[in-house]
Amino acid sequence: MSKLRKITGMAAGAAAVGAAMFAAPGTASASPAPCGGETRACVDLSANRAWLMDGNGGVTLGGVPVTHGKPGYETPPGVYHVTWKNIDHWSQAYNGPMPYAVFFTDTGIAFHEGSLNSQSHGCVRLTRENAKTFFNSLAPGDVVTVVP
Repeated sequence: MSKLRKITGMAAGAAAVGAAMFAAPGTASASPAPCGGETRACVDLSANRAWLMDGNGGVTLGGVPVTHGKPGYETPPGVYHVTWKNIDHWSQAYNGPMPYAVFFTDTGIAFHEGSLNSQSHGCVRLTRENAKTFFNSLAPGDVVTVVP
């Protein structure tokens, strides 16, 4: 992938912050997010839900449905920071696409578009529309909280 494509994706993401902050009907539940404080993205592994937040405890999107790491590849709970983004990332480790990838661990775990019908190798999968929104809303340094 070219650097231009990566940079273009990040620039487009930065320009779209605040746009498309609400999910289409039927894609989000009104359940409260289990995260607060400076969190910008929250994942509840037991509920298979994720939220975008305003960094002050308010929810801007969610909880949207997600899938995450299967046994042996569990998504680790904890507090992380977005490290980098890549709009059309290709996983070398698993030889597969990771569209709208937003990386938040130093082990390659990211939010990205993917099937909600199966579990991942640790990443948090979102529908295409929600992956785009997470990609456009999150920036390097943003806090990501993953609860068990």
